[in-house]
Amino acid sequence: MNHPSIRQVSTEVIYSNTWMTLREDEIERPDGSRGVYGYLERPNAVLVIPLEDDGFHLVEEYRYPMRRRSWSFPQGFAPAPTLEEAARQELEQETGLRPAGLTLLGTIDVAHAISTERSNVYLATGLEHGASAREHSEQDMRQRWVPRAEFEQMVRAGAVRDAGSLAAYTLFLLSRA
Repeated sequence: MNHPSIRQVSTEVIYSNTWMTLREDEIERPDGSRGVYGYLERPNAVLVIPLEDDGFHLVEEYRYPMRRRSWSFPQGFAPAPTLEEAARQELEQETGLRPAGLTLLGTIDVAHAISTERSNVYLATGLEHGASAREHSEQDMRQRWVPRAEFEQMVRAGAVRDAGSLAAYTLFLLSRA
């Protein structure tokens, strides 16, 4: 059983918008000392690895907090009744791809020290190509298929640095072992 070793004394919403809530909690540690813990509450997300011909479909967009463009697997928050349907929607929205099959590879904690967000990682296969329907905020997004060897080169070169994509690739490799 998971017994918390830190007790929440109080909580306060510092900031909130459609995508996140910033909280600051007063906490008490096991020795009785008190402190403050700030963290983001975010909805759970999906991340999709679109596999085709021993390669992957990637998306690239400008990531404002990092002040640079970044390649990653398609991911985000799609409003849907199930996580699998959210994965299908997110993939089609960003890439136009519709999978015949989706396999849940696992769940990752996105930034477990500062956020409640989890990402459910799916492998998409049997891809049917179509037109994307990106959100207005994704207007600068690009899409590209890369062979697996090139993807690994991109990781080594620092072109793919998104933690979720790197963790998802690890789940992909473990599913193949």
